Amino acid sequence: MPLPPTLYHLSHSSLRPDGRRWNELRRTHAQISTQPSADGSSYLEHGNTKVICTVSGPAEAVKGTGTVTGGRREGAERENAVVGVEIGVAGFAGVDRKVGKRGDRRITEMQNTIASAFTATLFTHLYPQSTILIRIHVLSSDGSLLAAAINATTLALIDAGIPTRDYICACTAGLTPPSPDTQVPDPILDLNGQEEQELAFLTVGTVGGGERVSVCVGESRVQWERVEGMLAVGVDGCKRVRDILDGVVRARGRKVVGGGGH
Repeated sequence: MPLPPTLYHLSHSSLRPDGRRWNELRRTHAQISTQPSADGSSYLEHGNTKVICTVSGPAEAVKGTGTVTGGRREGAERENAVVGVEIGVAGFAGVDRKVGKRGDRRITEMQNTIASAFTATLFTHLYPQSTILIRIHVLSSDGSLLAAAINATTLALIDAGIPTRDYICACTAGLTPPSPDTQVPDPILDLNGQEEQELAFLTVGTVGGGERVSVCVGESRVQWERVEGMLAVGVDGCKRVRDILDGVVRARGRKVVGGGGH
């Protein structure tokens, strides 16, 4: 059901249709070490978007696995570990009840984006001739799917003990239609599925708690002069997501040190 345009003539004191302010994140809940059989695993809920991520490896590279690796050449593969990504979408994940196939263009683009981002951040040179396989299972999709997948992958890689420069944290930023008073579109943070269907948006990912952008994916047309404002809102959201993920990791560490973990 399309959103009435008048709902998105927001001021900084207005509420969105789901009750959030323009710069408010949805509820985020995450756990790590959820799959004992995997080297690393995580479960993440971001609003109504829910994903499971498992990590296998580093293990000896096996040719012909069919995973997306981010386009690294064979010479580089011998010197560095290859990061492979597989995304599976459950048939009940969305309202249209479709099964996400491996050949789906959007899924392939997400796999490439995640593989490229983490290849640049992980210390892959420590594991030559190896493969790190990331599997992401989408249980429910209600907006910010790529961001949720990146955040879940960060937690699973930390759980697997694979050295990394820092967290990669992601969030979406959108752009509302121009308001009747100012005729200037306003940026908003963390779009849900209904908002993504109606509004232009970007997925932004940053490394650590700073402003170094490692992921910036746009799935709709945006005027160039508006991108800077969307990026600023997205980067601020990433900083807050990092605090949430860091809290999950520290809580797990305290549990393990206290003898409550496996």
